[in-house]
Amino acid sequence: MTVSERIWWKDGIVYQIYPASYKDSNGDGIGDIPGVISTLDYLKDLGVDIVWLSPHYDSPQHDMGYDVSNYEDVYAPYGRVADAEGLIEACHDRGMRIIFDLVINHTSDLHQWFKESRSSKHDPKRDWYIWRPARYNKNGERKPPNNWRSFFGGSAWEWDEATQEYYLHLFLTEQPDLNWENGITRDAVYQSAMTFWLDKGLDGFRVDTVNMYSKGLELPDAPVSDNTSEWQVAHSLFCNGPRMHEFLREMNQKILSNYDTMIVGELPHTPDADHVLRYVSAKDRQLDMVFQFDAVDLGQGHNYKLETRPWSLTELKSAISSAQSLAADGDGWTTAFLENHDQARSISRFASDHPKYHAVSGKMLAIFLATLTGTLFIYQGQEIGTINCPKNWPIEEYKDVASLNYYNMIKERSGGERVALDAALDGIQKVARDHARAPMQWDDTPHAGFTTGTPWMRAHDRYPSINVKQQRGDKNSIFHFWKKMLALRKKYTDLFVHGKFEILDCQNESTFTYTKTFKGDRSLVALNFTGVSRPFSKPAKLQGNLTLLVSNVEPKEETLEPYEGRVYLVDRANTS
Repeated sequence: MTVSERIWWKDGIVYQIYPASYKDSNGDGIGDIPGVISTLDYLKDLGVDIVWLSPHYDSPQHDMGYDVSNYEDVYAPYGRVADAEGLIEACHDRGMRIIFDLVINHTSDLHQWFKESRSSKHDPKRDWYIWRPARYNKNGERKPPNNWRSFFGGSAWEWDEATQEYYLHLFLTEQPDLNWENGITRDAVYQSAMTFWLDKGLDGFRVDTVNMYSKGLELPDAPVSDNTSEWQVAHSLFCNGPRMHEFLREMNQKILSNYDTMIVGELPHTPDADHVLRYVSAKDRQLDMVFQFDAVDLGQGHNYKLETRPWSLTELKSAISSAQSLAADGDGWTTAFLENHDQARSISRFASDHPKYHAVSGKMLAIFLATLTGTLFIYQGQEIGTINCPKNWPIEEYKDVASLNYYNMIKERSGGERVALDAALDGIQKVARDHARAPMQWDDTPHAGFTTGTPWMRAHDRYPSINVKQQRGDKNSIFHFWKKMLALRKKYTDLFVHGKFEILDCQNESTFTYTKTFKGDRSLVALNFTGVSRPFSKPAKLQGNLTLLVSNVEPKEETLEPYEGRVYLVDRANTS
């Protein structure tokens, strides 16, 4: 089967739900699965085909559910297994599909497997996780096995006093990494985390950290890139390891080939497009598609994500072009997205959240995403133009462990220096994960209609004017524009979902202009990413008459207004 054949997960529009923040049905301040079910008709009306539910499994919630203590149970505040089964059925009843998050690089340290693994060096499950003896420096001080830095800061190794060894945790200490070199471990993962839910009718998975399972056996020190820290960025040593493709082929052959599934992998730190294509090759049968992070990582620091830097539109073009190229030869496939649970809000990052430009910015980005080749992913609240948390929020309002760990690290390093702390908070305000995790804004009642109780995280201050109810009642809203763009994407599926992407103004730092071509059909997309009017004319190389299909403002013939986007159809009879 080649990717040029039409499969449901290519043409489908995916909507990601972060359960803790989406909709609370019982007033305890935490979103839940019954709350999700209550909104499925809303999603169907928007144009959604596939629901992606972020981790709902039983968990101590040190990393918001990405620390799973039981793959076969549900986190109690979210509901029960019966509720998850009901959600699958409710999606199918509406002609929609549903996928779950698959978190199998690591488990919670409260998972029964790890409890047994850490109980003794001789336990049968000891080798289910990655254990190593200590190193000692010339002064006889105990040190971790290598200098790898955890994604959340500090060493990626934790000392276990009882068994006198270290275990690896690329994320929190409460998230020990599974040992994928052990075939028995892999089979247990496949059965508990995958087959259990696929047999209940689940349609697939978004696979967390899909390129980190094969770390090799030697685990050498990472090169020093940060002279201020003992612990170093080691992505090149634990991403895309020697057996990574072998493991994914095995997963596909043993499990996924038995079901009609959609598999999308989270693929960080893999800038080589040729290597990415190996993961998504239809011939090789590993993954259907992946999330590359070149675009959404723009402006983030190398050593620390929240140590932000300026970015340019040409960088965005390069990142988008690389992702679009994966679908160019018919063997691979790609994704189109700007938001998820780990990213700040796209209007705040890539356009303008100023009230003057908020609506037009949200609509421009809707045009952008809805005309890109690949499977389209929308994150909760994106369809109403949700923006980053207010700049005046103090650090106490932020809940994400990554934000708090970073702020506290800067506080310790600087001795609490105000300038350093202000810079840290500025980085958090720009790109922290918290912005995606604030409560969904349903209406203008207290707490944005998310809950009748006290929410686990504060609702955005602008929820009275940015909410679902208000926008569904306003035909000129961002919501209705998104609905229009999704309908156009389905009407012109060949062109927008499957068309060939070509940038026409690679070096322009203000506008982003590209064509989409499918056989004899062609469209022209022109976007202004600035708050200043920019000149516009039909590209000289483009033959044929232009017919305006959609614009987010009343267009002027030779000018793109601030944050304007427009799409033209090119006269087929004159297409070159």
